[in-house]
Order: sequence, then structure tokens, then C-alpha cells
Amino acid sequence: MLNLSSLLEHSAREHPGRTALVFGDTRQTYAELLARSRDIARTLRGHGVGRGDRVALSCPNVPDFPAAYFAILRVGAVVVPLNVLLRPQEVAYHLDDSRAKAFLCFDGTPQLPLAEVGRAGFDRADGCAHFLLLGRAGHQEDDGTEPVETVATAAEETAVILYTSGTTGRPKGAELSHGSMVMNAMVADRLFTAAQDEVMLASLPLFHAFGQSAVMNMGLLRGATLVLQPRFDADEALRLMHREGVTFFAGVPTMYWALLGAHAAREGQAPPPLRTAVSGGAALPVEVLQRFGKAFGVDVQEGYGLSETSPVACFNPPGLPPRPGSIGRPVWGVEMKLIDDSWQTVPDDGRGEIAIRGHNIMKGYHRRPHDTASVVRDGWFRTGDIARRDEDGYYYVVDRVKDLIIRGGFNVYPREIEEVLTTHPGVGMAAVVGVPHATHGEDVKAYVIPAPGTELSEADLIAWCRERMAAYKYPRSVEFRDSLPLTSTGKILKRELAAENHGDTAPA
Repeated sequence: MLNLSSLLEHSAREHPGRTALVFGDTRQTYAELLARSRDIARTLRGHGVGRGDRVALSCPNVPDFPAAYFAILRVGAVVVPLNVLLRPQEVAYHLDDSRAKAFLCFDGTPQLPLAEVGRAGFDRADGCAHFLLLGRAGHQEDDGTEPVETVATAAEETAVILYTSGTTGRPKGAELSHGSMVMNAMVADRLFTAAQDEVMLASLPLFHAFGQSAVMNMGLLRGATLVLQPRFDADEALRLMHREGVTFFAGVPTMYWALLGAHAAREGQAPPPLRTAVSGGAALPVEVLQRFGKAFGVDVQEGYGLSETSPVACFNPPGLPPRPGSIGRPVWGVEMKLIDDSWQTVPDDGRGEIAIRGHNIMKGYHRRPHDTASVVRDGWFRTGDIARRDEDGYYYVVDRVKDLIIRGGFNVYPREIEEVLTTHPGVGMAAVVGVPHATHGEDVKAYVIPAPGTELSEADLIAWCRERMAAYKYPRSVEFRDSLPLTSTGKILKRELAAENHGDTAPA
């Protein structure tokens, strides 16, 4: 048996009275977190949820997320975490595509009405049987006191389905096994300072691969205290760091940039007691890395991974000076190489697409064998990222194979946005590209050819998009054109559009 829920079970057994979660003025011990998780597991079992069933979970960084996450695993079901910013039609797509049997949804707040959005998505879905609320207004009913034993799942069984846009098509669910998720938590724990008094700020969304494996799962495995922040705000994050004595922080580059600004505004205040700082999701600018180290007195460790790799695959080794711009070397039990379009290994001094093999690789895309076969061969997963490798085995990402946009650490797939744009009656043709952004790395820009006889404004089209897609996806700028650059076969030359914004020379 190897069930991912054993991470919580073990720490609750070893440290029942230790604080597991801090949320506002609330403190929850490991014993209390386990008890809450068992309550939710009873509710799920009472609704007929069992081994192999998919259960969608829409919840911000509040105590109910880990409780529900491990409850789903406990009954042998598969967790399908949903981005809390999804709109109803997007929620419905994820429920249908995953074939979820139940949907656990946090009741939300006035600023984040998850219950309202979740219910609307559930009502649009075809096959999901149960809509269950979490949180204050939706406290789970008690289905008795009989304990729910942990289902003895095998290491190769699916534990989590993480949806990722990747580089082609609509969002796809990467199936991650119990074994790969447990190993990833253990590898992350091995990478960082293993202190019994670790206090970790959980600002990264727990529905995201990075926050899930490298913060929540690793932290609970270690028996650390997780300080939950539902939505990142740099001033609030600094306040929490000082108040709770935070020793560990993981974030994407935009978070580090914001923390520097917030710290500078508190002139004369000592930095918080950070011992470990971890960055991933996108390349951390060298200037930000150096400034953060000077201001906070801790080196930022950069790493690399994807939803399909559970996610940790490569990291700058702890205890060694960071190599600015490098994503580090493969972690324990993982191999990496650079390949060309034909899957052939490129010379040591060349550039190629990163391919990864190891315990962290997904089983495949849920119900998409063709998509899986296109990226996995002989155990190797091709990432779509182009990199170089130095003589010491450190990797440096230099480009992307496809048009993926990374906005503030979130993957944004242009085609998905284009498909929504073209449903607007006033849009004739649309192309979406990533453009440089000072704090988010990239932002989303749309080029639009209006339909004949229509009048569109940038503000109106952006507002229309906001109603139909998650906040991190919708275009922040729209440029109207009479025509778009095309190949001889009629495909839009997005590289030319991107080059206009990056100041590059468009390819011939």
C-alpha cells in the first residue's frame, strides 16, 4: 500500500499536538486537521464516493483545502484540484473532462463567490452527481462516527489529476500517481533545510502543482507549520512572516519582486527570519535574485518543473552558491537530457528541448492517449522548453518550443483565448501572444480583426473576455488590425507579432 494521505496520517500520529495550520487567528493542530479530514471522508463515503472516483476540489488556501484533499485520497478517490479563478463554463469543462463523480466547493467570500460560480458550473456539467459545500455556510454534515479506514491504494494508482493547458488544445489532465506524488514530497524535503521547527508561508495556490507538492505535501510530511494566505499580497505576506516567524517561503518571481518593494517601504525594519527561499514557475531575473539575497539575507534557490513532473524535476543544490539564471541540476531519482525534434540527444554544447525521465513523470493525460504519446516515449517526457547545459550539468532555459505564455507563474494557452474571442460576434480573426511585463514576466495581448460592419472598443472586448475566462487568462490589451501576417498556408505568423513587442527582428 502507498496512499498519499499517509503524509498527513504519519505526522498526526507523530506530532498530534503540533500546530499544522495557521489561518488568521485560527490555529489547527495535526490531530485536529486529521479529524476534520476524516469527517469529510465520511461525507464522501456517505455519497458513494470510493476507489478510483474523481472528486473535483475548488478551494483557496484555507484549512479546508488540505482537509478535503487528504479526505479524497483517504477513500481511495482521485483529487482534481480546480483553479479558484475559473468561470462557470470552465468549471463545467473540468468536471466533464475528468468525469468527476463529486465536486467539493468552498462556500467562498464576497470577493471570491466560489459557491455561486461552482454551482453554476456544476449545473452546466453533464455527469457530476454531487455538489458538496465546504466552509462556514457549507459545513459538512456528520455521517456518523464510524472511522473511515484509508484505502490501500497501489503506488501506480492515480492520486491527483492536475489540469494544464500545456502547449496544444484545451486544458488536459495530467494523471499523477500516489508513488510519484509521495516521492516528489520526499525529494522536496531532501532539498531544503530539514528543521523540526519549520514555519512555511503558503502563498502559492495549493491547487497549483508548485504549492501542492513543494509547500503543502512537503510541509505536512515534515511536520511543519503552514501559514495559509488565500491570496498573495506582499504587505500581508511580510506581516505574516514577522508575526509567525516564517522560516520558509516558496514563490514565483513576481512574488519576490513584490516582496522587495514591500520590504523597501518598511524602511529600517529587519527582515523576517527566513532560512529558505525557493523560486519556480518562471525564470527569476538575476537582479531580483541578487537584491532579494541582500535585503533578506537568504539565497533564493531556483528550480524547474511542470504539472506533468509532479512538479519538481530540477533544482539548484542547497548549500552551494546559486547560479543566476540556472534552474539547477536534476533532483534525486530524475534524469534530464536535451533532444531535437526527432528525440535524438543533442551535443553537449548545443541547445535542445528538455526531456525528463524518473519517478516524477505523469502516467499520461487523462483519456488522451494520442496527446500522451506525442510527449512521452520510452519513459522520457518532452517538456516543450529549450535549454542549454553547462559543463557542471546545470541547465538554463532559453526559449519555448510553442507559444505558451507564463503570466505570473500561471500557464496561459493562446489558442484557448482565441477560441473564446472568436465567439464574439464582432470578432473576425484573433491572435494572442505574450508580451513583456515588468512584474508578471509576460502579459496577454490580443490582435483582432473586427468582423465586417462592426465597431469594437478595446475596453468592451476586454470586459467581455473577463466574464468568460479566469482572471489570469484574459487579454490586458487588444490591438485592432485590418490584417494579420500569414504564412503561405494561411497560418498566422505569431512570431512576427511577438517580435513587435519584444523589439526582436521577425524571422524571415
